[in-house]
Amino acid sequence: MALGGNALLRRGEPMTAENQRANTRRAASASALAELVRAGHRIVVTHGNGPQVGLLALQAASGPADGLYPLDVLGAESEGMIGYLIEQELTNALADDAQFATILTQVRVDPADPAFGKPSKPIGPVYDLTTARKLEAERGWRVAPDGERWRRVVASPKPLEILESRAIALLVERGINVICTGGGGIPVIRRPDGSPIGVEAVIDKDLASALLARQLNAEMLIMLTDVDAVYEGFGKPGARAIARAAAGRLAPALFAAGSMGPKLQAASEFAIATGRPAAIGRLEDAGAIVRGDKGTRIDAGTQDAEYRV
Repeated sequence: MALGGNALLRRGEPMTAENQRANTRRAASASALAELVRAGHRIVVTHGNGPQVGLLALQAASGPADGLYPLDVLGAESEGMIGYLIEQELTNALADDAQFATILTQVRVDPADPAFGKPSKPIGPVYDLTTARKLEAERGWRVAPDGERWRRVVASPKPLEILESRAIALLVERGINVICTGGGGIPVIRRPDGSPIGVEAVIDKDLASALLARQLNAEMLIMLTDVDAVYEGFGKPGARAIARAAAGRLAPALFAAGSMGPKLQAASEFAIATGRPAAIGRLEDAGAIVRGDKGTRIDAGTQDAEYRV
């Protein structure tokens, strides 16, 4: 279950601890996450961290020069912070009915990945163009459009391996629900001696979640966001919600690069590699998405897209 950033911070909300806890509580108790656990499913929860890691970077930049930390360390901080909130609120929602554990997760990337030369992953708050350009000049950032506003963008290399996947699998086998791979995981490369070391990047959460789902041999990959389905012609008159489609029939490049595009890519990669379904939909519809009643389901077959009325 990959939770989108809006599960913790709704669009336009201030990035306060109170708002994030309130939204996490809503995700844990009012949504179908708790319902799925009560129904006997074992869930592995991943989550985004774009707003949070950007905020941590801003806080670090406003302090003394020796207080600056690279993005891999800030990613670890955000993974612990968000994992703590999710774990606590799910535990509170389910009382003694289930056990949860949060795992800091390292994800191996290729140091030669071309993404390091083409920053594309938005992090932090949104700015108007004037402020964004000022910060770009002062801090050496790269900025890019995000809707009608602008955000800082950083490198987003492709995830290759979840280093803690065996530990996560062991916990799941013991009946423990795991929160992990937050923000796409902590990006690391292998040094010549084989030991890992962090790098300055933020990995796409959906692609890392698909990789983790494959390594765990998961029955299903579900990406939860703030829209009820993938739409053909989203935001235009006559837009249609897609109920079901085969992997490869919906080209990710035709959808928004910062939101639905990576989700479709992740869904297709999982479905093709495993022959099992992936799905995309709204957080509160998680139970109905598992049953196939809501959201968009991506299969490894060859069928054309089916639409919801």
